[in-house]
Amino acid sequence: MGSTDTVISIDAMGGDLGPAVVVEGMAKSAAINPDLRFIVHGDRAELEKHIAKRGITDRCDIRHTDDVVTMHEKPSHVMRHGKNTSMWSAIDAVRAGDATVCVSCGNTGALMAVSMIRLRKVPGVNRPAIACLWPSRNPSGYNVMLDVGADIRADQDDLLQYALMGLSYARNGFGLARPRIGLLNVGTEEHKGRAELKVAHEMIEAAAKYNDFEYVGFIEGGDIPSDRVDVIVTDGFTGNVALKTAEGTANLISGRMRESFQHSLFSRFAALLAYPALQRLKNRIDPRQANGGVFLGLNGTVVKSHGSADATGVSAAIKLAVQLAQSGFGEKLAARVASISEAGQSAEPASTKPDATKGKSST
Repeated sequence: MGSTDTVISIDAMGGDLGPAVVVEGMAKSAAINPDLRFIVHGDRAELEKHIAKRGITDRCDIRHTDDVVTMHEKPSHVMRHGKNTSMWSAIDAVRAGDATVCVSCGNTGALMAVSMIRLRKVPGVNRPAIACLWPSRNPSGYNVMLDVGADIRADQDDLLQYALMGLSYARNGFGLARPRIGLLNVGTEEHKGRAELKVAHEMIEAAAKYNDFEYVGFIEGGDIPSDRVDVIVTDGFTGNVALKTAEGTANLISGRMRESFQHSLFSRFAALLAYPALQRLKNRIDPRQANGGVFLGLNGTVVKSHGSADATGVSAAIKLAVQLAQSGFGEKLAARVASISEAGQSAEPASTKPDATKGKSST
């Protein structure tokens, strides 16, 4: 593999649909990125067959493993007995510096647990977070939301760290020079919310002046898909409930629309006339295009794809991984977290920050 190549470590065995779909997604990504290479982890015989079929043998380094982490395994069990799994091997490739980012469709809890023990937390980070892309009215089409399930708890210091990690993600993932950050609450008034939210509100507001982002204050659930913010900060319990609620609601609406358009001959004719508009809508809100939750706060980048992702979804997760790898995201995020004290106080002036020589928008 060349020195200019972008190398992504792929856990090929963890998804619901099997390695064939993962390899197909890899092939989709490889077709549009000639400098992309893969380290692929799993059963060698099976992977060689799928990789040869897709014509990407010269782009792949296969690392054989005998075991697979199933969706039902407890993270504690995987931590004790998972050293010969494709998931563990994929993360270790990032740990060793052989790849820049790991992509897995596997068990979320196990993936976070193994990532934590193999990659370790960035100094100064108390709790890592999972950031997801949320369809929105912004020009990019998405907002960043974190945490969406890494840890159900978060105090004011954690929420400040999430804000700075989300800031780095928005800059490197969307190219936003001055992202807008909001703190999710039950209302926008300053007197509302739990005590730690009120303290976090003040801390994030103070950090904004030294980290060159706009803090819009408290936001409500209705603002999550809006163009009012670029980054939504919340605890993992609230974020995960919001995410799963949105996914369930989207599936309900999609199902109801199909039922309505199939109700009668007239409604089927109406569906035919509306097809172009419906297709545009589908493309704008297709969850496969936003596939990939990023584990933030670790010494290495891990992208978690949906377990049921098809080839398009896997390709989208790889696209995100490539974008983060090529931006130097991991190093910039570590520098951003280092710009605040362990106590979670506001950052130092820009002239004394670790990334000051890179310009205000570098992290």
